[in-house]
Amino acid sequence: MTCRQTSAWTLAGLALLALLMTLLPAQPAAAHGAMVSPASRTYACYLDGLRPSGEIDPVNPACADAVSVSGTQALYDWYGVLRSDGAGRTRGFIPDGQLCSGGSPKYAGLDLPRADWPVQGLRAGGEYEFTYAAWVPHPGSFRLYMTKQGYDPTRPLHWDDLEPVPFLTADPQPPLTDGAYRLRGRLPEGLTGRHVVYSVWERSDSTETFYNCSDVVLGDDETTPPPEPEPADCSASVEVTHHWPGGYRASVSVTNNGPRKMTDWAVQWTMSDGAELDDGWNGTFMQTGRTAMVHAPDWNKGLDPGETATAGFKGTSDEVPAFGSIRCG
Repeated sequence: MTCRQTSAWTLAGLALLALLMTLLPAQPAAAHGAMVSPASRTYACYLDGLRPSGEIDPVNPACADAVSVSGTQALYDWYGVLRSDGAGRTRGFIPDGQLCSGGSPKYAGLDLPRADWPVQGLRAGGEYEFTYAAWVPHPGSFRLYMTKQGYDPTRPLHWDDLEPVPFLTADPQPPLTDGAYRLRGRLPEGLTGRHVVYSVWERSDSTETFYNCSDVVLGDDETTPPPEPEPADCSASVEVTHHWPGGYRASVSVTNNGPRKMTDWAVQWTMSDGAELDDGWNGTFMQTGRTAMVHAPDWNKGLDPGETATAGFKGTSDEVPAFGSIRCG
């Protein structure tokens, strides 16, 4: 948001928020991820609704109705269907009729019982490489379930609609390559018609668990999957601004170099040996080993073309820390 676009009252509010952020400790960032092939409902509707301006205006009727229930932010945040307290739990934890939202009110529109969600054709009994996009690597495991033959998409999805045993399990999960986990497996045989692939990503380094519904049609043919998320056209820097014996302060900046608005931006980098990130401001920070990351704060998620966001953090280090492998998205 630029000064030209902001009223004096809004600027005052942002200044107050920025001041409060400097007083708050950094919070752990969510991993963020979702199935993109076959596309989760959030990702499929995001692709359906995305316009060159960066706005979301779905054409698909189910996606449009989901927006009427949950708003467009649920589609901008297509990778965030999660429960921070999930701990891998499924049946008995996520209520019947709320499987696709993971029981999160923010994504309630995904639970609408409809037979016209965007769908991908898959070959029953065939081999398939499932692609699960993710922000940053975290240890964990995947379980993929399929609905039973006779599943009725016009009724709310219940746990009894799914086969009790996953048809594909990855424990431990494969390594993250090019921003995605890739799980190769064989689809169940003998199924036809509309079905849901229900994926559960359970992190082993926290209780955070992700829940995704991907709508498919099973038969003899396989259709071309939707495109994987394009990397954001952005640039970022992480620099030390002050250093003292045993500690330092640093700044992070990210600039949108592309033609469309960036939403929910993030910057990831590696820390030098012995450097720790203690707390930060104007963003949500995390550090896992030598990998560190800042995620956009709720009050400054969007970056228009040419716009830059900045954040800062402080930490401990005997030497002036060095930052490398800087990525943004």
